[in-house]
Amino acid sequence: MPNHDEIYEQEAQKYHQLISTQQDLHTYIDAIRAYEGLDIVDIGAGTGRLTTVLAPKAGSIIALDASASMLAVTADRLRQAGLANWQTAVADHRKLPLADGSADLIVAGWSICYLGSTNVPDWQTNIRTVMRELTRILRPGGTIIIIETLGTGTATPSPPDFLQSYYTALEQEYGFSRQVIRTDLVFDSIEEAERLTRFFFGDGIADQVVENNWITVPECAGIWWRHADSHMMHK
Repeated sequence: MPNHDEIYEQEAQKYHQLISTQQDLHTYIDAIRAYEGLDIVDIGAGTGRLTTVLAPKAGSIIALDASASMLAVTADRLRQAGLANWQTAVADHRKLPLADGSADLIVAGWSICYLGSTNVPDWQTNIRTVMRELTRILRPGGTIIIIETLGTGTATPSPPDFLQSYYTALEQEYGFSRQVIRTDLVFDSIEEAERLTRFFFGDGIADQVVENNWITVPECAGIWWRHADSHMMHK
């Protein structure tokens, strides 16, 4: 399996090529919480998959990520779009460099999972700490939206075993609701599909691409959301 930490530090542009094959998810976010004019924080922002589509209508947006290389791509994209309502900062999800009550909307795409895998020691403590931080920076009436994988190379939800306990905790311990969506990756050619899926997902998915002649690689994701007034999360 490819080392994602190394990819995020050393291969940000190639990673961005991969995620650019996915649909824009802002309509799903807007349906959960109308975000125009809001102060938004995107944790685990990466190369701006969510930041860049939310920024044009946001009051302000702060992109946080552990990788400065990934944030550099996000910043370039925001500058090229002519936007000035944004900031970026290197940060750990467990210690966010933000003031209490500073966000109306927090989004986290495909990132908290790295702390919530059962392969990670003390994953439950990690998630508890992250949830406390998100609650701390969220304003009254604010919303948290978390997007995570439910499987690549599958047309029906098939979450990785090592993330099942984290997903269950989101719903049963922390009061999140969930919606399942498709986040298929649509490539220009089978060659591009093989190259980029092997780069990030490894041989298993790339071999499926070749076997099935996939230009469109099926993928499922979950969107979990919680409004601040619906359930207290001081666990």
